Formats: sequence, structure tokens, C-alpha cells
Amino acid sequence: MSTARICVVTAGHLATCPRMLKAADALAAHGHRVRLVSTRHMAWADEADRDVLRRRQGAWTWTPVDYRRRGAAIAYTWTGARRRAAAAAAGLSGSARLPLALGARAYSRAHTEIVAAALAEPAELFYGGTTGALAAAAEAGSRTGVPFGLDLEDFHPAEHAAGPGADVAHALADRILRDVLPRARFLTTSSEAIAAAYAERYAVRARVVHNTFPLPSDPPVLEPSPGEGLRLYWFSQTIGPRRGLEDVVQAMGMAAVPGELHLRGRGDALYLREIERLAESRAPLLKLVVHAPGPPDAMVALCAGYDVGLAVESPHVLNRDLCSPNKPYTYLLAGLAVVLTDTTGQRPLAVDLGEGALSYRPGDVGALASGLRRWAEDKTALAAAKAAAWRAAGRRWHWEHPAERGALLEAVEGALP
Repeated sequence: MSTARICVVTAGHLATCPRMLKAADALAAHGHRVRLVSTRHMAWADEADRDVLRRRQGAWTWTPVDYRRRGAAIAYTWTGARRRAAAAAAGLSGSARLPLALGARAYSRAHTEIVAAALAEPAELFYGGTTGALAAAAEAGSRTGVPFGLDLEDFHPAEHAAGPGADVAHALADRILRDVLPRARFLTTSSEAIAAAYAERYAVRARVVHNTFPLPSDPPVLEPSPGEGLRLYWFSQTIGPRRGLEDVVQAMGMAAVPGELHLRGRGDALYLREIERLAESRAPLLKLVVHAPGPPDAMVALCAGYDVGLAVESPHVLNRDLCSPNKPYTYLLAGLAVVLTDTTGQRPLAVDLGEGALSYRPGDVGALASGLRRWAEDKTALAAAKAAAWRAAGRRWHWEHPAERGALLEAVEGALP
């Protein structure tokens, strides 16, 4: 094994980009000298970032790019003005004729600052993930003459709901990707469906590294929660519409079983009131509980005590149909039975989990209600589903598996000089 200086680059917070955080951890544990570049722009994520750093003292070094509205006001104002100017220029020239440097600044607010942070220390490899870091990692590699790899967790040319803003974002993403993908030494992605979409559009091959996580040190408790009904759990950074939650509420009402729906994330008061009204009118036996976001290292532990984890993607956006998000892999490690919408990205996992999963067509509330009612009324079947999910986690769906962490390390080793 060669030891190298590797710079991992993300345009998000440490705590909001678990794939790049896992990459930094894995590469450092493998003996590389790792530096992680990330941003600071959301006040609510700062404490979670501090938790990440406390747990990793000395594992790798960190270079933050700060453009918080409160805390880095000058950077906030300047990066916002520059992005607006770049976007206006991009609109006038059209994406096909748009210079890459201008497109990158229209697409990523802190592109210039992220590149500067990546170049602050020498590196033998840059590895960039999240939308705003792809062009930055490529530019850092090009300017220093060292290889770069890119992580394509999402299908960036189709990750927003339809609308004028989405069309512009997708055009900018496409402009950047057509330039940087062929030059990358290696590409990773999060699902077979996304890999196929990139291959079809850009004629590139991305290695699939799923959104798995390390096995917990202690096995989870697999007994269903006591009492009647079900304790359901869902998490994301944002609690909002068209995330499948409406299906779940209506299904619990149709099933006519008592239960609790626990939501972890940030939600605006208007939407939370809407989902509460829906529960009051359609599912009077369902109690809604909202939790604050948690640090990434605690997400598996925070699933403890629930019966069913919800991975209910809505395919109204192509990327949501293709993706295989981190939710189901988190639930498996906590020993929860899993509900999966039958999307292109999640279908292979549903097949592999067998009795550990309930899969239904998005919007088919009747099928979801039937499955939830069975688990609520037959706790033996629920216990079997939880056990099957945990067995699948140990057998295949964990970060230490050679096809996951091992695949990333292999890709990096192949890219190093």
C-alpha cells in the first residue's frame, strides 16, 4: 500500500455529507494522510460538525470554508453577489457556450473558496463529492497536475422538481459534468440505477459504493416495541412535502391500527401543521412526534426502540427514482423492519431483504396499509422481519464489506501515482 496525501472535498457541512465523511475516515484508517475540505453555511449544522470533530481528533485535518450569514457576513455577501452575477451571465450566454469557470461559479456559491481551500496544502489525489464540489475538485487537480476522483451520489442533471430554477440548475450541472467526468481518474456513485444513468448520458463508468454504515459494536434489540400498534421512524435533513410521508399517514389511517410516527429533521411550521391536520382527519390513532436533527455518528443509535424504518421515496423527480438513499441502510443496522417504495433505485435492496422489507408502489396506500396492518397485528411476523433485516446488514449491507469500503479503497489505490 502506498501512503498518500489525499484531499477530500465537499460543498456541504461535515455533518450533512456522510459519504465524504466515511471516505475520509476510511482513507485515514488505511494509512493515508487525509485533509477534508467542507463548508460552514448553516447555523443549525455547526454543533453537529463539532460533534464530528470531537469524535475524530487527530484522524484527519479539516479546512473549513465559512460563509455563514451570521459569523462570516462579508463572505456571505460576496459569494452571494458573485453567484448571482455568474448566473445572470450564464443565462445570457446559454449553457452550451458557457465557459466552465463561469458555470462552476453559477452552480456553486463558494466554488472559488473551495478550490482555494483544496489547494492550501499539497495533495497527491483530490476526491470531491456533492454538487458544488465536483468542479472544485476537478479544478484543483488540473491546476496541480494530480489525479482527481468524483463521487456522484445523485443524478445531478435531474435532481430537482420541475420549474425554471430546476431547468437552470440541471443545465449548469450538465455543462460541468460533460467537462469533468471524462477527466476524472475514477467515479463512484450510490446505486446501480444512477450508475446506469450516467453511463447512458455521459458514457462513463462509475463504481457503486452504497450508502452503508459501519456495523454497531453491539447487536440491536430485535423484539417489537411493547403494546399495540407500530412505532414508525423516518429521518432526513428536511421534513417536507412529497417525501412519501402523506402515504404513511393515510395508510395508518386505512389500516386502523394505533401507532406513532417519529420524524427527525428540520421542518417548517406550515408543513408540519399540514401533516398534523392530515393525521387528525385520516389517522386519528396515529401520534406524530418530531425530533431535532442528530449527528451523523448517532443515526443508527437514534433508530433504537422503533419497529419500522421508512424509506418512502417519491419518484416525481428522476433522481429520487434512481437513488438508493442512506435511510434503509441505517434502519438495517438498527434491526428495524423496512418499508421501501418500489423505485428503480430501491428495488434491488427490497428483493435482497425478502421478509425484512415491505415494498409498495408509490401512492398505493392500500398496499402499504395492508402490510403495516399485518405487522401491527402479528408481532411474530414483525419480529421475523426485524431479524431478517439485521441478518442482511451483517451479511452484506454494512460499510466494512469488501464491496463497499473495499471498493472505495481499491478505486483510490488505482488512481494514485
